[in-house]
Amino acid sequence: MGEMTSQNMVVMLMSLGILLGVARILGEVAQRMHQPSILGELLAGVLLGPTVLGNLAPDLLAFLFPMQGPNAVALEAVTSLSIVFFLLVAGMEVDLSTIWKQGRIGLKVGLSSIVLPFFIGFVVAFILPQAMGRHPGSDPLVFALFFATALAISALPIIAKTLMDMGLYRSDFGMVVISAAIFNDIVGWLVFAVILGLMGVSPGNSNHILMTISLTLTFAAVILTFGRWMIHKILPFLQAYTQWPAGVLGFAATLALFGAAFTEWIGVHAIFGSFFVGVAIGDSYHLRERTRTTIKHFVSFIFAPLFFAGIGLKVNFLTHFDLFLVVAVLIISCSSKLAGGMVGARWGGVQKKEAWAVGFAMNSQGAMGIILGLLALNAGVIRQRLFVALVIMAIVTSMLSGPMVRLILKPARKRRLQDALSSRLYVRNLRAVTPREAIHELTLATAEPAGMNGDLLEKAVCDREDALSTGIGRGVALPHARIDGLKRSIVAVGISDSGIDFDAPDDKLAHIIFLVLTPTQDYSAQLEFASEIAGLFQDPGMLDRLLKAKTYTDFLSAIKSIPGE
Repeated sequence: MGEMTSQNMVVMLMSLGILLGVARILGEVAQRMHQPSILGELLAGVLLGPTVLGNLAPDLLAFLFPMQGPNAVALEAVTSLSIVFFLLVAGMEVDLSTIWKQGRIGLKVGLSSIVLPFFIGFVVAFILPQAMGRHPGSDPLVFALFFATALAISALPIIAKTLMDMGLYRSDFGMVVISAAIFNDIVGWLVFAVILGLMGVSPGNSNHILMTISLTLTFAAVILTFGRWMIHKILPFLQAYTQWPAGVLGFAATLALFGAAFTEWIGVHAIFGSFFVGVAIGDSYHLRERTRTTIKHFVSFIFAPLFFAGIGLKVNFLTHFDLFLVVAVLIISCSSKLAGGMVGARWGGVQKKEAWAVGFAMNSQGAMGIILGLLALNAGVIRQRLFVALVIMAIVTSMLSGPMVRLILKPARKRRLQDALSSRLYVRNLRAVTPREAIHELTLATAEPAGMNGDLLEKAVCDREDALSTGIGRGVALPHARIDGLKRSIVAVGISDSGIDFDAPDDKLAHIIFLVLTPTQDYSAQLEFASEIAGLFQDPGMLDRLLKAKTYTDFLSAIKSIPGE
């Protein structure tokens, strides 16, 4: 390989600066257009790679991004490190307790939305391997397993971001989708770890395939049990005695690198180790939302753009574009994933309209599908034309997910928050200092108007709060529950001047607490109220106006100052 000369160093730094700068700019543009930033980051690689720059100025492409030599190795090392850290963050999005607390609906959606696409993808790829882009030298079984997994897995980070943008992340609908996506991720990556072992992605590894698979599953089991317990014990110490956020950030990065090194050594890809380290770290309730967000930003604004832009440097998207294959992959992927999510939702008792929304939410495959495709391409399992088709499929499904969920859940007759409020359900000065105390005060106020037992209401809301905290940020919390026997939707409001810690993503205390109680059979009511409340507080001055309100009339006047949609 040779040593890195001063000239090599100059080229490396300049090429990384150009790659990161263009990726961040186009990522910001994509977000301004209400699209995932990954879309702009991938486009940056396409523009700087063989697709565009290679055709316009091939010598400049060879200078900035050479295919061989020290600079090529350095760029590969940086992108490998980037994907290790990206999978750490993806793992931290996984909350294992959410799966169990959400219960049967999330598990049913997760099971059906991975089994149905996996089965259909496997059958198609096994029967028509050449038409679907199998590399001539790859094992047909390994190819079919890969294709099935690529169709079955969901993009948890993009799904979570879509729900957050809509103000539905901490709603019951959001809980179902997130728990199902978590189940998809866990099962999908376990299956793919086995496939990576079958691929033999580490040619120098002498472990037998059965040993590799056994070590892989053992690693996952240990890190999610004993390792998870140890991390849970260590985090309070780090947060108490180290600088924020350096202590936890350094700890997470160190563990991710060790986990990645171990899984690379046993014969599967390094990303498997960093992903499950992320799961173990992210599942601890000692990890504050603010710390989690800081780690996510650290990776998402530096490492992720470098990785996704780097993908465009590897493939000429024009030369290897196959219209038939792109259309086929899109049809198979969207139809099977949508059907899987819908079947699971209906199986879990979700109404038909919301089941469609669940199906489209689960259809987003985004970064995960691209990563799986890149690994298969590098391992010689698929051809470049299938990789291009998978990238396009991931982008299209991610772009469709949010707009389709919005369209489906948009009510024909929108219920207004003000219709569910009343002066009897307005508590201007909450005495509470904890979420449970706030819930107790507000459910006590709603018991008589609801005509129900206050203790039962309080238990239902607290059980929901235990499943996932309902601080939505901007000084607002939204504790809620769907209540059997409730005749109509009720919204109570509590004001806390000192603030209550509902563990919001922005780490701000909640000063305005909306308690939302809806009938069990009216599934969409909660979604409508959650969406309207989230929309109200997009106005940065709303919190101050509501805190200055001394009476219910003042409060209602401030709410009505923002015109409805």
